[in-house]
Amino acid sequence: MAKTFTLGEAQALLPVLRGLMQSAVEAHAKAEALDAEMQRTITRILLLGGVQLDPIAMAARRAERDSILQRLKDLLGELDAAGVQIKDLERGLLDFPCRMNGRIVLLCWQLGEETIAYWHGAEEGFAGRKPIDPAQFTPARQSRIQ
Repeated sequence: MAKTFTLGEAQALLPVLRGLMQSAVEAHAKAEALDAEMQRTITRILLLGGVQLDPIAMAARRAERDSILQRLKDLLGELDAAGVQIKDLERGLLDFPCRMNGRIVLLCWQLGEETIAYWHGAEEGFAGRKPIDPAQFTPARQSRIQ
């Protein structure tokens, strides 16, 4: 069974996860930018029938991209190990599986939000986000399942 969180546990992890997610979003954006730059170079070569390239500069860009992708992989591994679900790297969106009234729901947080203030059903996704009513997520309501 996948890890589940109480609202309190998820809120307590948020400061650490916020930093990891911010770093992952930045690494993802940088990798995307380097990919786009390399693709433009390849396109230019194809359209012009070849151009002068600086192989050392190209190798350095590839190495930089590989390093960033490894860093991103490590960050995603840390987030995964925490038990959260990474939903969108561009938006910085995380879900925390949570038991509520006999079913699994997802506490929903994205970069820029101070606290976890929304939840949605497992099948609803981001569009189905609802504001958290703390009474719904009391320990008694969260542990009444098995």
